[in-house]
Amino acid sequence: MAIDSVIAFLKGKETFIFNALVALLTLGGQQLFSSFAFSCPCSPGKNVRYGLAFVGVPALILLTVGIVLNDNTWRLFTGSTYDFSVQERSRRSRLMKYKLICFVLGKITSRAVVAPITWLAVTLLNGSYYSCAVSEFANVDRYAIFDNLSADSRKIILAQFPCAQLVASNFSNIREEVLLELKYESQISGWVLIAFVTVFFFITLCIARCCSPLAYLQLRYWTSYVNNEQTLFEQAADQHSKAYAMQNIKKFLGFSPGSKNITEIRIPSRMDWRSISGLDLLKVVSQDHCHYSLLQAWAEENLSEGKFIPIDVGQIPVAQLPQAESS
Repeated sequence: MAIDSVIAFLKGKETFIFNALVALLTLGGQQLFSSFAFSCPCSPGKNVRYGLAFVGVPALILLTVGIVLNDNTWRLFTGSTYDFSVQERSRRSRLMKYKLICFVLGKITSRAVVAPITWLAVTLLNGSYYSCAVSEFANVDRYAIFDNLSADSRKIILAQFPCAQLVASNFSNIREEVLLELKYESQISGWVLIAFVTVFFFITLCIARCCSPLAYLQLRYWTSYVNNEQTLFEQAADQHSKAYAMQNIKKFLGFSPGSKNITEIRIPSRMDWRSISGLDLLKVVSQDHCHYSLLQAWAEENLSEGKFIPIDVGQIPVAQLPQAESS
């Protein structure tokens, strides 16, 4: 009963669970990444580029990967190229289409930004990247030791603060104070980012629920239906494509996997082998039909039965006979 209760509680919360897993994986990856890869150059000019690169580039990569791996991204791209009838070109239909596009884009973005925002928040809370990037711009006017130094000399010394081994002994105490202040600024920025994203997500969710034409229970039912429909469709599509492929294979070879009592096999000609070999993109044949593979194109275009030869099943070892698939 306890397991059933947990399953019932988690059902319908797939998005939350997925986002939590992505955040945890990003957190772990960031810790490993900073431990083994990050090493501040402690040089004026280079610190900024290096620190910002470690903050921004991984976040951009995670955002891109999140968009690419989302099925809705490619559904949106492939679905926007179809022609619409005159009725569908009406102003109301276009408005509904734009609303749907905005809704899908919102879902894509909300899922894709989980990892990059987690990366940015964790790096800011860590403080090392920020300290490396802005150390040369730290305000040290309150320290008299810097009064007689030129601006270039001051930048060189400040840029070396993230590297303790490069700092002279008379700057050690100042270095610790400056780095603590930079870490304070970084962590404050991280918490502000987390608070802003949390409030923004909450407000967006409230607006979306208020604008939804469905009641709360109907919305849960719709979500459950869409998930079940997708799962069942994938199962049926796998079975359908397997049956379709077996039909084309049987026409090419004379039998299909799982066949019993095979009495003859087909011997493909050299032209047959050439027809199904090589690379081929999706080949559009007509407005409502296309070939998914070279073998399918051969099976539909080849009208001749070809050469068949009889075989003696008793001469084939039992271990080599194809076994029928269990349903």
